[in-house]
Amino acid sequence: MPNVISRTCFALTIIGLSFALASCGYNTIPTLQEQAKARWSDVQNQYQRRADLIPNLVSTVQGYAAQEKSVLTGVVEARAKATQIKVDASDLTDPDKIKAFQDAQAQLTGALGRLLAVSENYPELKSNANFLALQSQLEGTENRIAVARRDYIDAVRAFNTALRTLPTIIWAKTAFAGEKPMAEFTANEGAQTPPQVKF
Repeated sequence: MPNVISRTCFALTIIGLSFALASCGYNTIPTLQEQAKARWSDVQNQYQRRADLIPNLVSTVQGYAAQEKSVLTGVVEARAKATQIKVDASDLTDPDKIKAFQDAQAQLTGALGRLLAVSENYPELKSNANFLALQSQLEGTENRIAVARRDYIDAVRAFNTALRTLPTIIWAKTAFAGEKPMAEFTANEGAQTPPQVKF
């Protein structure tokens, strides 16, 4: 009989400790970290979608505006640079890698803006169905990028806050002592000035 009682007490202790760990924030840090990583995947997915649209857009514009070779070359080069910089989940705590990724994407955004501005000089291009469809898809992708970045920033904010607030700071300093705050996106220089692109 004492053996049954000791096993029951042990089982109840384990169950009690499980509930205590679950309610004290132990799971919060890994949960928020995984959410931030998932949001980063969304960001990368949207940037990849944009990169996939660019060759078709360049080809369409090239057919009408071959003399704008420097603009077309700039877009192709910016796309190549932007797709070469890879930031995976293990790099999210390195602000320099996030900044390099962000800078490359900003250069591509600028190059695309110049390409779309060129279309103003070619009325037949502006009325081309392929160009209009690609332009619409690109606009939708830019909106998706903005939403994905916002969601990532929110997820990172929640994770970074959990590393510094009670009760999760206790776990951050003990069980998850190796976890560093994740880097956020920051506004690029000149982000307050809207681009001068006319359609």
